[in-house]
Formats: sequence, C-alpha cells, structure tokens
Amino acid sequence: MSEVAVIGLIIAVAVVLFVWNRLPVVIVAMGVGLSLYATGLLSLNGALAGYGDPAVLFIASLFVISASLDRTGVTAWAGRMLIAGAGEESRTRLLVLIALLVALLTALISVNGAVAALLPVVVVMAVRLRRAPSQLLMPLVFSAHAGSLLALTGTPVNVLVAEAAYDAGLGGFGFFEFTIIGVPLLLGTIAIIVLFGQKLLPERGGPAMPADFSRHARTLVEQYGLASNIFRLRLRGTSPLVGQPASSLDLARFGDLRLVAAQQASGARLGRPALAEGDFLVVSGAADAAAAFAADQHLGFREEDTAAEVEETLFNRSSGLAEVMIPPRSAMIGETVFPGMVTESGDLVVIAVQRQGEDLDDPRTALRAGDTLLLQGTWKALDLRLNDPQVLVVNAPDVVRRQAVPLGMGARQAIAVLLGMVVLLATGLMPPAVAGLLGATLLVLTGVMSVEQSYRAIDWTTVILVAALMPLSAAMEQTGAARLLAEGLVAVVGDAGPYALLAGLFVLTGVLGQLISNTATALIIIPISVAAAESIGVSPRPVLMCVAVAAAASFLTPIATPTNLMVMRPGGYAFGDYWKLGLPLMIWFFAVAVFLVPLVWRF
Repeated sequence: MSEVAVIGLIIAVAVVLFVWNRLPVVIVAMGVGLSLYATGLLSLNGALAGYGDPAVLFIASLFVISASLDRTGVTAWAGRMLIAGAGEESRTRLLVLIALLVALLTALISVNGAVAALLPVVVVMAVRLRRAPSQLLMPLVFSAHAGSLLALTGTPVNVLVAEAAYDAGLGGFGFFEFTIIGVPLLLGTIAIIVLFGQKLLPERGGPAMPADFSRHARTLVEQYGLASNIFRLRLRGTSPLVGQPASSLDLARFGDLRLVAAQQASGARLGRPALAEGDFLVVSGAADAAAAFAADQHLGFREEDTAAEVEETLFNRSSGLAEVMIPPRSAMIGETVFPGMVTESGDLVVIAVQRQGEDLDDPRTALRAGDTLLLQGTWKALDLRLNDPQVLVVNAPDVVRRQAVPLGMGARQAIAVLLGMVVLLATGLMPPAVAGLLGATLLVLTGVMSVEQSYRAIDWTTVILVAALMPLSAAMEQTGAARLLAEGLVAVVGDAGPYALLAGLFVLTGVLGQLISNTATALIIIPISVAAAESIGVSPRPVLMCVAVAAAASFLTPIATPTNLMVMRPGGYAFGDYWKLGLPLMIWFFAVAVFLVPLVWRF
C-alpha cells in the first residue's frame, strides 16, 4: 500500500471515529499521531512535534488570559452593562448588544471563553425580560462565531491559518488583519438574526438553566437573618482595642452580641494581626448591646440600616461569603463553633450556624451532620480553605464571584495584561507564543491567577487535539497526499478559475466542519488549500482566509463546536433547530469567503 493510501486510510478512520463520537476526541487525535509513527510516515520526533509547537503554546496561554478576565469579574461587569443598556422593550436592541458584546469578547478571549462567560448572563436576562432563552442563546453563539474573525486571538483556527501563511513564505496575517473580513461577517450575521431569527428559532426554555448568582449575597443575608441588627463600629485612636488582635475580643459581657467581621477603613477584610485606628468591627445583636460595647471600647457607632449596606459590608471586591455543609463522617462533627469565631486557619470567620434551615439559639454549638455554616473571608482565603474534604461547599466561591462581583480583585491587572498582549501582537514586537506566555506569566506573578488555577483554565482537549493533529499536516505534505487531493479538487472545479477553487474549499471545509471539530477540519484542509493554490498559480493568502471563514461557519449541527452544544440544553434546542437559522448564515459566510476575500487579498 502506498504512503498516500495509508494516510488516506488514517484520515478516513479518524473522521469516522470523530463522527461516531464514542471515543474521546483526544484519544482519536493522539491515535492519529501514533499511527503516523507506527506506519513509518513520520519519525518519532515528527509525530510528536505538535506538542512543542509555538502555536499550541499560544493557544494554551489564551485560555489562561481568558480565565483571568472571567475570574476577576470583567465579563460579569460587561454582562451587567449589557443588561443595563438593553432595556426591556426593544428586541432588536437586545440582540444587537448581545451580538456586539460576545463578538468583542470572542475576538479577545476565544469563542469558548466568551460564550461560557455570557451564557448565564443571557439566560438570566431572558428570564427577567420574559423572553424565551431559545430566542437569545443561538444568536449568542452564532454571533461569537462571526466575532472569531475579528482578531487573531478569536479562535485556534486563526492561529493555525496565520502560521500556515508564515510557513508558506507569505509573512503570516497580522493581529487585526482578520478584522477586515470579520466586520462584514459580523454585521451580516446581526442583520440576519434580527430580520429572520424570531421566525426561524423556536420559543422554548431548556430544562437545564445555569445558576444565577448575581443576587447571591442578598439571598445569604436574608436566609441567615443578617438584614437587620448589623452595626459597624469604628476604632478611635483612644480605643483600648488598638493594637489588639480581633480574635481577642470578649463580647460575653454584652449579651448576644457577636463579631461578624473585622475590616480595614477601605472595607477590605482585616489582613493584619492587630487592629488599628480607623478599622471597623462589624457586629450583630441588639442595638443597646452594640451601643454599650461601643461606649465601653471608645468606638464610633453606626447601624447598617439597609440590606444593601449589609451586603456591601460582607460581600465586596475583596471579601465574600460562602455556605458550607457538614457531611456525614466529617471529622468536624462534634466540634464546637459559634458566630464570630475565627477558624483555625485564622483567615475565615463563622458568621452564622443553622440546623435544618433554622438559626440555633445556643451561642455555642456542637456540629452535627447536615449543619450549615456561613463563612466570611477574603476571596483568596475562601478559595484556599474550602478545598477541604471535611465540608461540602454549597456554591463554589470561584463561581459565585465571577457573576456577583463585577471588576473584582485583579481586574485591572487582567485588563492591563490583555491590552499589553494585544499591543505586542498588533505591532509584531514579539512572536504570538512569547506574547501569550508572557501575559500568562504576569497573571501568575501578580497573583491574579495561581499556577493551579492556570492549569485548570486551559481546555486541554483543544490543546491536545491541535498538538496531536498538527503532524498530520506535515505528513500530508511529505507524502504528497496534500498535492494529490489538491489536484483532485482542481480537476473537479476544472478551468473555472480561482473563485471556483474558493467555492470548492468552502464547501469541503464547511461540510466537514459540521461533523467534526472545526479545528481538526482546518488542520486537514490547510495543507490541501495551500497545495491547490500553488497548483493553479495563485497566492495562498485568499485561499487560507477562505478556509478560516469556512471553519467559522459551523452553524448547522449542535456537534459542530463545543459552544453549539453548550447552549443546547439551556435553550431547549433540538438537533434540527440549528440548520434553520444556520443555513442563511452559512450562505452569507460563503458569499464573503468567495467574493469579498479576493478583493482584500488578491490572487
């Protein structure tokens, strides 16, 4: 069997396994690389070369930068601005704002990151505005696909296309060069969604709705009875508490008064061991007891008279609340706790204790299985300390913070790193991989992301898929398979010219991209497209850009991209719902790829 036949068999088996979808895609992808080595088509170094490719490292770094924007509340802030600006009456205004916001985020942090960040926001918006989620979620995803062509960082396919252009001696594509074609794609997508979306999309709500944590603080404050009898006591210079640790407070002489939190003047939770002038003690209990304590210790007295003030005191950019439950067989069963108690780690405070949903009258409680504790501390402390098998976290602080705390701690650093990376990429001062890795490193060094959080932020399926299939492109070129397929494509389009070649490549990429990952599709089609362009004597640049546009046109099936699948249950979509709106959009992408692309990048 010839080398071309072997590689053709490997590709055919891989496509069948991708479509079959019974094996993890990373297993199939790694199997491709191993098959290329086992059949002698590539050396061991060649079969594994993709794992160290700069494009793979750049894609991995983009996931870290994307997660930093989500983690620090930048996307939550953008979502709130969307809700504030959309209003309740105009469907057109709502769809346009959703499309523009998700497209902008996609251009900077990739399709998956943008859709994952805005999905709960859009679902909550649909509920609040009494609109069917199915009318908003598919437009969200399809607008993200269009937005992926606004910048180099929009999708891994853009990175692969730019690298292919560079390898072909064409100098690659600039960071904002994709914008030239991305803007008309996005505008056309918005127009089609606004004009035809209501008729082509179903009116449904899905059984699986993402949780809404935008009012999580209010929920906890009301459930644990913290909306009243909360007082902020400011330390004066004459107070005997100045210089003393907060844990040394003795409130036993003042009835049921208990310490809720110790805060700095800025409102941040006290991070040093001793109290100082200007710090605040947040206490709860009877007003006369709080007044007596304030007079005895020379403290300024102020009652938090609204639930919003209590929320801001306990739940803000620097600190938050978390609810934990004591599971059966926990080592904490039998331990004594009380409101105001500082945990053994010294950085969390027990705010309240409930049993079967009721506050316990006894100020000191021996814990039982099923008891719930409300804890307050810095977000960092909550992330670190609640990773404990002895408690069950009701709602992960990390997830809550992303929705409920817009522009939280580290947001400025995350935005600065993102802008710095964009400048480096746009000006070409650094290779993309270096700029991306530098940005990810700065996020870790500034404390915005820990090393462990960075590992978790990376979509390893995408990274391994790209790395494992990269050698396939090299093997297709070395064996002549790419040239053979390109000649076959040219023979099909005949003497119709380069426009027919673009149309053929779009159809081939578009059809394959509805069945398997568009990233995997691009890795298969890119060497064929370059070889086809060279065989008819035209520049590969418009051909490669056509492939990028076609790969983004993954509209017809829910399995075409992870984001299509991501909205299927929340939107209540059936398999056959996608093509109804997707087909007009795909026709628009075809028109842009075949007729507009050559006007920008000449043959």
